[in-house]
Amino acid sequence: MATKCESNVRRMAGIVVLTGLVGGWFISNWIYLLTVFAGINLLQSSFTNICPAESILSRLGFSC
Repeated sequence: MATKCESNVRRMAGIVVLTGLVGGWFISNWIYLLTVFAGINLLQSSFTNICPAESILSRLGFSC
């Protein structure tokens, strides 16, 4: 079962990906890079165990 922090990181990643897709569809193709950035960040964090999203969420006051 996922911890509260993992759930928050997954939720944030989902929001970033969906925002990138919708923004790329309606605003500009360059916004698809937001989705690419989220994917690269998820991939690197799986190897290094360093997740910038955890730092951002903890600074915003979410449980991490």
